[in-house]
Amino acid sequence: MKQKQLLFLHVFYWAMYLVGTIVVPYLIFNREHIIFGLTYFMTSFICFYFNYFFIVHRFFDIKKLYKTIFGFSISVTCFVLVRYCTEEIVLKHFFGIINYPEGTEFWYYFFDNIYNSVTPIFISTVFSLFKIYSSLDQERIQLAEEKKNAELKALKTQINPHFIFNTLNNIYSLVYQKSEKALPAIEELGQLLRYSTKDLEEDFISLDKEIGYIDSLTELEKLRLRNPELIHVEKNIQHPHLNISPMLLVPFVENAFKHGDLRGKGFELKISEQNKVLHFYLLNFKKDKMKDSVSGIGIQNVKKRLEILYPKHQLNIKDSETEFIVDLKIDLKDE
Repeated sequence: MKQKQLLFLHVFYWAMYLVGTIVVPYLIFNREHIIFGLTYFMTSFICFYFNYFFIVHRFFDIKKLYKTIFGFSISVTCFVLVRYCTEEIVLKHFFGIINYPEGTEFWYYFFDNIYNSVTPIFISTVFSLFKIYSSLDQERIQLAEEKKNAELKALKTQINPHFIFNTLNNIYSLVYQKSEKALPAIEELGQLLRYSTKDLEEDFISLDKEIGYIDSLTELEKLRLRNPELIHVEKNIQHPHLNISPMLLVPFVENAFKHGDLRGKGFELKISEQNKVLHFYLLNFKKDKMKDSVSGIGIQNVKKRLEILYPKHQLNIKDSETEFIVDLKIDLKDE
């Protein structure tokens, strides 16, 4: 329960309590000695917040009923003592009036006022529990949010080293072969690093930047292929400035280059966006005797991030003996 709602309940309760204990009995029905209505209201107010701030927090325990009853007894005793001191001692001393007949024993006064104390103490307990459980619920939400942010941060830090490791392996092969493609590959890698070091720190980046990662990665990988024309990429984006979590699509493409059969078959990549719904489709043919194309940190990382950031996403992965297909749909309207 929000603080404003709880404050409204307090104000509403005391307004109704004031009407019921003073306005109606003394101002409408002309009951004598309005001062007793004021002392009753004051006693209720004091004991209400004594119970609200102190008793409930220290003694209420649903697993220990005796402790709760003991706390309730303290609140009742507080009500009786405050009212007795006010009406039977202070008023008698200063105004010469008392609420109960002369000679009334304290124990009679005590048991007679147990009934009067029940309403303010019960309402006070309910309000206090509302406040406690509202605070606990808010703490749970905050902890869940902090946990989610920490997990996302950890997942994103996993992407960069993994991505660089695979790319450096490709460049190492070109350098080892003394290929003229090595220098352009290093330049492409520099471009990718500029993307990643800057944008991975952001929670979201524009869709065209994410696709820019894919374009740079594709160009880099083409440098080592004999038949780069077998890499088919189609893009149809209506809203390039939509936000998306960084490096969310790249690991699928990286996986295709790493595990796909690129010698004679290549792969097919289609990225489209209509009405702010992103559709990512990737088909690559697997190498012979390849058993596990989704092993490693990349794809599992993406799955976890999708579950956290886009719980309503649709991800279908077909992993057969010869093909690996990724079909992903993400609604980017709310991002």
